[in-house]
Amino acid sequence: MSTSFTLQGETSGSAKRRPGWILALLALAQLIYSLDLNIVFVALPEIGSDLGFPGQTQQLVVSAYVVFAGGFLLFGGRAADLLGRRRIFVLALTLYAVSSLAGGLAGSPGVIIAARAIQGIGGALLLPATLSLINTLFAEGPQRNRALAVWGGAGASGLTLGALLGGVLTENFGWPAVFYVNVPLAGLVALAALYVVPRDSAQGPRRKFDFPGALSVTGGATLLVFALVEGPELGWGNPLVVGAFVLAAALLALFVVVEARSADPLMPFRLFRNRSLTVGMTVTFIYMATFGVLPYFLTVLMQSVHGYSALQTGLAFLIPSLAIATGTQLGERLATRIGNRGTLLIGFVVGVVGTAGLAFGFDAGAGYGLLVPGLIVSGVGQGIVWTAMWIASATGTAAHEQGIANGVTSTTLNIGNAIGLAIFTVIADIGTEGKTGQALRAATADGEFLVVLLTAAGMVAGLLVVLNLRPRSTAAPQDEEILATR
Repeated sequence: MSTSFTLQGETSGSAKRRPGWILALLALAQLIYSLDLNIVFVALPEIGSDLGFPGQTQQLVVSAYVVFAGGFLLFGGRAADLLGRRRIFVLALTLYAVSSLAGGLAGSPGVIIAARAIQGIGGALLLPATLSLINTLFAEGPQRNRALAVWGGAGASGLTLGALLGGVLTENFGWPAVFYVNVPLAGLVALAALYVVPRDSAQGPRRKFDFPGALSVTGGATLLVFALVEGPELGWGNPLVVGAFVLAAALLALFVVVEARSADPLMPFRLFRNRSLTVGMTVTFIYMATFGVLPYFLTVLMQSVHGYSALQTGLAFLIPSLAIATGTQLGERLATRIGNRGTLLIGFVVGVVGTAGLAFGFDAGAGYGLLVPGLIVSGVGQGIVWTAMWIASATGTAAHEQGIANGVTSTTLNIGNAIGLAIFTVIADIGTEGKTGQALRAATADGEFLVVLLTAAGMVAGLLVVLNLRPRSTAAPQDEEILATR
């Protein structure tokens, strides 16, 4: 099925002729964002060896990105609404390019961790800016559904393609290449956006940025993600982890108080009256706590249990990447024909079946062939849910608040992933203490078998949440204005 795109709210003839180019840039930006989440996984051993990272601290290269990306998403979403979506989009890509160059040139652990932290801030600005551009430029309904499917296909595939590209680059050019690849990609997309993406429209009445709210929620979210990410490494009773949890709770409580009293809040709580948004947020959390953790455990299985090289690991992710991309397109077609509720239900059912089957490939004596059926079926389910959950999150929200709505949903994306990994890595490590060699590999595979079954069980929770979505979730255009007022 082919779909011609038109832009919402654009009047210039030149703008109307380029929606395809705009969508291509937004999809490429999402691919860059998603690639960066996983591209360094397979390069971690080489980074640790070259820069002198002890094994237990190599995860900081990943954690620094996750912590700052998760902490700044609400800030990024509101900045897109108030300062201009194109401006924030270009700024985010510029941060990506500069920090990626610094990461590739890093000669010490401190430099590479700092570069990853700045990349995380760039990601926190990029994701909500990209989503709000899609949700304001493309009309709600089939046009937006199709645009989100194209964007989602790039993003969902990027989660697994990151491992493929990381393996190829690390094997052939060394670990700095996983950073350098972002420099021309992000730089070219940023430059192209200045010519292709419509200029930010003149804002209405001037609005305050709500700095107290921004500071409290950014600090609280950053500390929360830090505690969740570092808890498994440092220990849940570590004073640094406990202190981070306590301070995060205090700052987030302060944020609620500030927002309740603010005349122009960073995050208007009335947004949550939109059932589609609240269900979309919850589904996004469950998605990343279940589907979203699978690439990590697959990487551990392939490298630590089966001894795959970085290149072999990357190539092994090609099949799930294609399955996810297929699922995202199927998700758009289903959402347009039967609505988000039915689409999400189908996606989670397919995901449960595929992921449960995938678990039986997590065996120290099994080959890659035993993983393939589960990777395909689970990947299709993952792609269906990915597209439909973003459609649900965007439905019924006023255009001028798409940035903050997407920032909220994106925050649940990152926190869901952090909580999922925090819980499941602890479970996966049970029974591995003190073991080496073949015994360690067998114990690792057994722990991951249990984890993958538990992620399938978590997807069942997603089914229950989706039942609260109206049977056909498509808000009428006038609903946006109703939701924009108290």
